[in-house]
Amino acid sequence: MPNPNRGACGFQSSEFEQEYERPSKSELKRQSTALQKLGQDLIDEPRDRVKRVPMPEDVRDAILECQLIKDHEGRRRQLQYVGKKMRTLDEAEIAIIQKTIDSWRGLSKSDTAAMHALERRRDKLLVDDQALTDLLAQHPQLDGQHLRTLIRNARKEQAEIKPPKAYREIFQILKQLQPKTAAAAEAGFDDNESDDDHGDDDQSAADEHDDDSARR
Repeated sequence: MPNPNRGACGFQSSEFEQEYERPSKSELKRQSTALQKLGQDLIDEPRDRVKRVPMPEDVRDAILECQLIKDHEGRRRQLQYVGKKMRTLDEAEIAIIQKTIDSWRGLSKSDTAAMHALERRRDKLLVDDQALTDLLAQHPQLDGQHLRTLIRNARKEQAEIKPPKAYREIFQILKQLQPKTAAAAEAGFDDNESDDDHGDDDQSAADEHDDDSARR
C-alpha cells in the first residue's frame, strides 16, 4: 500500500523507483555477453545470409568486415567493435535477428526458449560465483572442480577472443541435466556447435567456398 507521507522529506517516489529499476552490474554483463555472442553467431554465418538479415547497415557492415579479417589482433578488435554495434540495437531489432538465426536452425518456439534458458544459465555461471554453488547444490553428482576449471577457461577464452571450447563444454554439461532440452537440441540446434548446417542455403558452390574462407 503506498505511503501517503512519502515524498514529504523532499524526495519524489519516482526517484526511488528509478533507482530500484536500474539493472545490476551482473545483469548488464549478461546482456552484453549475449549480444556479443549474437554478433559472433552472425559472423560465423555465410556472407549471403548475413546480407539478408534485417538490421541497420552499420551493424551489418561491421559484421561483414570482421568476416574478412585474418589477422588475430585485428579480428579481436573488430569483434569487440561488432559487440559495441550490437549494443546499439533496440529490443525489436535484436528479436528479429535472433528469430532469423533460429529459423535457419529449424527451431520451434519451445526449443528456442529452452536453448536460450540454458545459454542464460551458462552465462550466469561466468559472472556470478554463487550460480555455481547453487548448481552444485541442485546437482551434487557434478564434478565441481572440473566445472570451476571450465568456467575459469571460458572466462579466459572470452577475454582473449579464443575459440569457445570450454564455453561450449559448459553448455553440454548443462544440457545433459535436462534430457528433454538435450533431445530438442540434438534434433535441431546444438548451441551453434556445428558449422555443417548450411547445406540447404541457396548459394552456388563458388559462393559457399568464398563464405568458408571468410569464416573464423
